[in-house]
Amino acid sequence: MSTILEMQSITKTFPGVKALQDVNLVVERGEIHAICGENGAGKSTLMKVLSGVYPHGTYDGRILFEGEEVAFGSINDSEDKGIVIIHQELALVPYLSVAENIFLGNEQRGAGGLIDWNRTNAEAAQLLARVGLDELPVTPVGQLGVGKQQLIEIAKALSKKVKLLILDEPTAALNDNDSEHLLELLRQLKDHGITSIMISHKLNEIAEIADSTTIIRDGKTIETLDMLRDGVTQERIIRGMVGRDLEHRYPPHESTPGEEVLRVEDWTVHHPTQPDRVVVDNASFSVRAGEIVGIAGLMGAGRTELAMSLFGRTYGSDIRGRVYLRGEEIRTRSVDEAIGHGIAYATEDRKKYGLNLIEDIRTNISAASLRKLSRLGFVNGNEEIKVAEDYRKSMNIKSPTVMALAGKLSGGNQQKVVLSKWIYTDPDVLILDEPTRGIDVGAKYEIYTIINRLADQGKAIVVISSELPELLGICDRIYTLAFGRVTGQLPRGEATQESLMELMTKERENA
Repeated sequence: MSTILEMQSITKTFPGVKALQDVNLVVERGEIHAICGENGAGKSTLMKVLSGVYPHGTYDGRILFEGEEVAFGSINDSEDKGIVIIHQELALVPYLSVAENIFLGNEQRGAGGLIDWNRTNAEAAQLLARVGLDELPVTPVGQLGVGKQQLIEIAKALSKKVKLLILDEPTAALNDNDSEHLLELLRQLKDHGITSIMISHKLNEIAEIADSTTIIRDGKTIETLDMLRDGVTQERIIRGMVGRDLEHRYPPHESTPGEEVLRVEDWTVHHPTQPDRVVVDNASFSVRAGEIVGIAGLMGAGRTELAMSLFGRTYGSDIRGRVYLRGEEIRTRSVDEAIGHGIAYATEDRKKYGLNLIEDIRTNISAASLRKLSRLGFVNGNEEIKVAEDYRKSMNIKSPTVMALAGKLSGGNQQKVVLSKWIYTDPDVLILDEPTRGIDVGAKYEIYTIINRLADQGKAIVVISSELPELLGICDRIYTLAFGRVTGQLPRGEATQESLMELMTKERENA
């Protein structure tokens, strides 16, 4: 193989922070090259330098592409050379069709400069076939799931004659089937000579698909591993990422559950716009003080819908059932009422629902508890800063000040801010929906430690996760959902991935 990309001594500095320091990267033509590192290590920054998001002149170092030194002033410059980046937050317009999104900014024009819609839709159909997506080109993108939207992004890259495809956390929001389909597509693109760079925290996927892996830590290149020749294991990658061995992926924890805190009975939720569609079907579960209870289920099983409908009815219609807190029935008809009863919910989408990204850490931490900081209707700013500073230190939020914007933090630190916000409400019940999605193994370990600490304080914890090893590693009991129904529960000692999957795939009529 010949070298398609070299990045030499790349250094990128932001005010007060050196994000990259003398980073080197060599990618061979036709390979799948993974980049690993903890949140904030500089992975995405390096790819933004490469793709022209951070233009030439804003960083030090050299970039050679196909043997020529390049100096990209914008993302259009890199795309003209065949370098296309797909960001973790997909850049699609939901109200436009699949074909319109594929050729947005690259319109197929006919006579008189007008868009040739027949050609546009025909070429879009060919590209969709290449990525294995069976959808009409005229379908609005907003009607499709995240997995299909990811494939549309790749089809869009193929329309630009891509030579080097960069994917930033491409499977973070995908279920197992969609993830496997995407990985198989990358293999097919490799067979057609397209080189890929994949940033991912899913080490099992990297071990499965990558030819080489470069590890970045604290803005510096640590090493590049030949995945096949060196026989690289996940543990080996972790050691490079965090600079030490993680003897246990999950911190040891002894649980001593107390009295029952939360009990939900016969909880039924209908779809918000399709009232005849039942999303959660007579679900019942309970959590005790000091207990960590998991909820497992495949995509679409109703896990998030169950949590959101319990938390102030923020999802669904025609919601029925009963909720008991320490044996007394309560109502949670609004978020304020749910918080008042001591229930907190950390959403799976921290950027959309969990944080105000254009506000600082201080404001985000106090957002759900302003009454605790208010006197005569005014927030005590000094006390607000003190509270936020205490959480910054106790939660190990990596920021020099609580006045830093939440949107500038890494994913793991953003998740710690979300947890701080809800912990400050002093809840009896804390529902955590995908608490470690999109964060690295080191930050995950810190989050697990925080969860254990909260359980030790007597909190009743509910953890919803798509990762079965995570639930098996931290939970005392695990409930399974299928088609909106609770199909079983298993204590940690009896639960395995196989037994959970059997319950998660139970057919509706047999549940």
